[in-house]
Amino acid sequence: MGAVAAAAVLGALGASQIPAVAAAAPAAKTTPAKTTPAKTAPAKTAPAKTTPAAKAPAGAAAPEVPAPTVRQAIGEKTLRLVDEARTDPWKPSAGKRELMVSVWYPARSGRGATAPYVSPALSEALYGNAKLSTVRTHAVADAAPAAGGARPLVVLSPGFGQSRTSLTSVAEELASRGYVVAGVDHTYEAAVEFPGGRIEQCAICGPEQRDNAAVVRNRAKDLRFVLDRLTADSPAVPGLRIDRSRIGVAGHSIGGASAVEAAGQDARVAAAADMDGDFFTEPPADGVKKPVLLLGAARAGDLGGAMDTWSPAWKRMTGWKRWLDVAKGGHMTFTDMHWLADQVGLPEGVPPEDAAGAFGTLSSDRANALTRAYLVAFFDKQLRNAPGKLLDGPSAEFPEVAFLKREEGGGLVRKNP
Repeated sequence: MGAVAAAAVLGALGASQIPAVAAAAPAAKTTPAKTTPAKTAPAKTAPAKTTPAAKAPAGAAAPEVPAPTVRQAIGEKTLRLVDEARTDPWKPSAGKRELMVSVWYPARSGRGATAPYVSPALSEALYGNAKLSTVRTHAVADAAPAAGGARPLVVLSPGFGQSRTSLTSVAEELASRGYVVAGVDHTYEAAVEFPGGRIEQCAICGPEQRDNAAVVRNRAKDLRFVLDRLTADSPAVPGLRIDRSRIGVAGHSIGGASAVEAAGQDARVAAAADMDGDFFTEPPADGVKKPVLLLGAARAGDLGGAMDTWSPAWKRMTGWKRWLDVAKGGHMTFTDMHWLADQVGLPEGVPPEDAAGAFGTLSSDRANALTRAYLVAFFDKQLRNAPGKLLDGPSAEFPEVAFLKREEGGGLVRKNP
């Protein structure tokens, strides 16, 4: 579902680096198309009626990130972090590895200016126009953290070519429920804006420039470095305390594969969720013993096929695990891209079959609701030992979600916060 379809949606808006990535042949393991496998054939047969192409009418209210389901003020702090121990692998001339991170958290008050979704300049760099800069968020910029004890942490890694902001809806939902959430921009894998308005473009987006396994390994290092900084004795966000025993990682596409990679390497990570991301690296020799959630789109028809990287990886996951599938979804179903398409008309001028491949035939409202519900249920279970039945089997509330595989394993048991 892929990279070609998803790239076409973004490519129509002038994101030149995305079509360049998607043009690679899907059979080669190191080509970008493999990160978002071409498993959308079933979806392409259905009309993309749920993805309007028109722009919002003049005078309409500004588009808004779907509101969190819990009424809790949230804050957002933007951090520039430099890993002094690593030279940037994609652009050594840039010096040390430099990352931008957004941190969402429960806030003391909802008063104040909300954080921008992206700046006009970054919207231009990512999408070829400034329309995403009109999107409103719910997090108050630099708000004081809410009182309370140490909080569980979830670190998010976006898909290749995507900004950390593409997971804002999920981040705000988790933060409203008491989590600290860190969204990471992986520099030179998408356009990234740094303080002062400096924008670094993607440096490895050409099909000849990218080794997916190397991307996953480097992202795992990025995630582990962010954990170092956020769990240090001197907190990166003053007044925000992290419970070092309750840390999860999640990601979309190659970001999901990177989350599982980090979980297999870092003892601090208690659980990992992969949203439709194929695997490109071998798991540790003794397997991944942490709880893992695999949330995919239209993968049932690929089981055992040449493009199925989840089945071999599944065998090496020895803890609690679930493989869920959204048959009517597309590769971008689990990101902000789906509802943004409805609100600001991203797919304008895109052939219907390409929109269907990226978004499937599921409505963006349902896509957003199920993504947030299952990620919350997973991290509540694994990091908070909270009761809940959503991950026990098929749900009448979310009939779109099928349980392809499930095993209890030896999942970690965490005390209630």
